[in-house]
Amino acid sequence: MKALVLSGGSGTRLRPFSYSMPKQLMPIANRPVLEHVLENIRALGITDVAVIVGDGAPQVAAVLGDGSRLGLSVSYIRQDRPLGLAHCVQLAKDHLGDDDFVMYLGDNMLPQGVADMAEEFRARRPAAQVVVHRVADPRAFGVAEVAADGRVTRLVEKPRQPRSDLALIGVYFFTPAIHEAIGNITPSARGELEITDAIQWLVSHGADVRAREYTGYWKDTGRVEDVLDCNRELLDSVERSVRGQADADSLLIGPVVLEPGARVVRSRIVGPAIVGAGSLVRDSVIGPHTSVGRDCRIENTRLDLSIVLDGASVSGVPALRGSLIGRSAAVTLGDAGGMHHRLVVGDHTQVEVAA
Repeated sequence: MKALVLSGGSGTRLRPFSYSMPKQLMPIANRPVLEHVLENIRALGITDVAVIVGDGAPQVAAVLGDGSRLGLSVSYIRQDRPLGLAHCVQLAKDHLGDDDFVMYLGDNMLPQGVADMAEEFRARRPAAQVVVHRVADPRAFGVAEVAADGRVTRLVEKPRQPRSDLALIGVYFFTPAIHEAIGNITPSARGELEITDAIQWLVSHGADVRAREYTGYWKDTGRVEDVLDCNRELLDSVERSVRGQADADSLLIGPVVLEPGARVVRSRIVGPAIVGAGSLVRDSVIGPHTSVGRDCRIENTRLDLSIVLDGASVSGVPALRGSLIGRSAAVTLGDAGGMHHRLVVGDHTQVEVAA
C-alpha cells in the first residue's frame, strides 16, 4: 500500500500565517502537522509517500526532504492550483499505479491514529473505505449515509439538510477502482473534482464502499482556534525531558520539555510545556499548555495557552494568553501595559502592546 498526502491549498482560514507558510507546517507541540501525519502513515507499515504540493513546495520539501529522517521515501507532485481532492488523485495516478493507497489530508490531526481502519481495509478490501467522525453541524463537510452493516449508501458534499452526522474527516482508503470513478465525474459547481462525487460514483455502480467511525480526538487545523486547541491536546501527552539548562533560580513544574540548547533563567515553566532548541526564557512565567519554538527569546513575560513559532521574541508583556506568534515576529510592551492580551501575529511582524 502507498500513501498520498495532500499539502496544497491556500489555507485562507489560517491567515495571516498561510500567506508565508503552508498551513500543514504549523507546529503542534513543536512539530509540523505534516510530521504528525507522516508518523501516522508510517505506523501503518507504509513507506512510499507522495505529497501533493502547491506554492509552498520549497518549504514543505525543506522540512520533509526525501523522508529518510522519518523512515519514509517521500516524493513530490505539483498541483498548480486547487482543483479538488479527486484532481490530486488524478495527478498521482502514474505514481500510485495499480496499488491500493491511503489518501490523507495534511492538515488533519488524529493523534490516536488509523491503524484499525487500515487493518480492516486490508482484510476486507472494499473498493473504498472512508473514515468518518460524528459532528454537531455536518453542513460544512462531506457527509456519509451509512447502513447498519457499515456500507455507504450515499455521500453528499456540504448538504444543506444533512441526513447523517457522519462527516468525512480527510482519511480515505482506496483500491485502483477509484481511478475509473474519477475518470467518470465532472467538476462541481465550484470548479473542483470532488472526491465525494468519485466515491458516490462507485456506490452508484454497485461497488463495495465502507465507512469506519473514528472516535478519538480529531482536528482540522485550518483555523487559529483549532491549532491552539490541538496544541493543548498533544501537550497533555508529553513526558518531562530536560536536555536544556535551567539555572538555580528557575523552577520547572510537571511535564516540561527543554530541548537541547534551551536556557531558562530566573523563570518558572509550568507543564505541560515545551521550550525549543536554542531558545532563551528569562525572568518569565511560561505555561501551562504552551509551546515555544526554536531560537526564540522570551523575557519579562507571562505566556500561557499559546504557541510561539521559531525565531520569535516576546519582551515585557505582562500577560499573553491563547496567542499564536509567527516566525521571527517581535512583540514588545509600549508605554502603557494592559492586564491581559491575546494576539495572533503573523511571520516577521513587529507588534507593540499598549493599554
